Amino acid sequence: MEVLKQNAQKIISLEIQGATNTALKAIEFLSEYAKRITCTTIEDCMNQLQEAKSILEETRPTEPALQNGLRFIMNKLKKCKGELCVEDVPGRIERYEEEFKKYILDAKQKIAEIGANRIPRIRKKTDYESLHLKNDFVVMTHCHSSVVTGILLKAKQQGKEFRVVNTETQPKLQGRKTARELLDAGIEVIHVVDSAMRWAVNTFQVDLILIGADSITSEGTVLNKIGSRLLALVAHEEHVPFYVASPLLKYQPRTTVGFLEEIETRDPEEIWKEHPKNLKVLNPAFETVSRRYIDGLITEAGIFASSHAHWYFTRLYPDLVE
Repeated sequence: MEVLKQNAQKIISLEIQGATNTALKAIEFLSEYAKRITCTTIEDCMNQLQEAKSILEETRPTEPALQNGLRFIMNKLKKCKGELCVEDVPGRIERYEEEFKKYILDAKQKIAEIGANRIPRIRKKTDYESLHLKNDFVVMTHCHSSVVTGILLKAKQQGKEFRVVNTETQPKLQGRKTARELLDAGIEVIHVVDSAMRWAVNTFQVDLILIGADSITSEGTVLNKIGSRLLALVAHEEHVPFYVASPLLKYQPRTTVGFLEEIETRDPEEIWKEHPKNLKVLNPAFETVSRRYIDGLITEAGIFASSHAHWYFTRLYPDLVE
């Protein structure tokens, strides 16, 4: 259990970043834990695994991909526990782990292909268009999302030319990871501070805003890194299409029965180490983006209104429905 708690701390401390990476690591930690535990009955195994699942879930309360991955493994295990002996459990969990990984990787690949279609090929302009239209396509994003970078890298592979504006993303500067990944692929990147969002949209005449998601609710509300709603409001004000790219595995099924998604508040020292003792520093990690500001949710099932996420989720992933 001590090793599991140490691994859980890696998620809490953001040593492991990104909702998808975090989900994959959490199920890997559960699988490794199953190989270490000693139990005499299947029921004993299930109880110990349930305790480990709870510890891992608490590392990121606002990331359903992590919770769905753990739920997937435990649901599959519960359905077949009557036919298992204690020695079978680690191998069966490892099999389910690989199955869920394939779900995520397949979803990301499909989303990259679908999302890349939203970035046009620059055609040769007429003389009139050359005088009145800008010559490049500009995409803007916020924070770091492996799903979003997957779309942009796929578009680059297709030979499409575009520029990307991205934010540094305070206080942990995850935007730098986005910038490095895109630069390594030969994509031109303009990096700005978070508070320059509106200025950047106007200055660079952004054509498309594309962000990831940490959670999607039954009402179509998206939770993502703090600053995402500000960018959505800028998009609304400036009439720029605003899309959220996310696997449906980030849908939170419990929101259908009234549970509210939490907004994680992180350690104030991430913002200001050794701040004055009489100063209260708040560090909210996420915020909500209402469905009214989202032009479309880009998923492995296609592009649709974010309020339809529940319908597609239940049909694609029945093993995740309680």
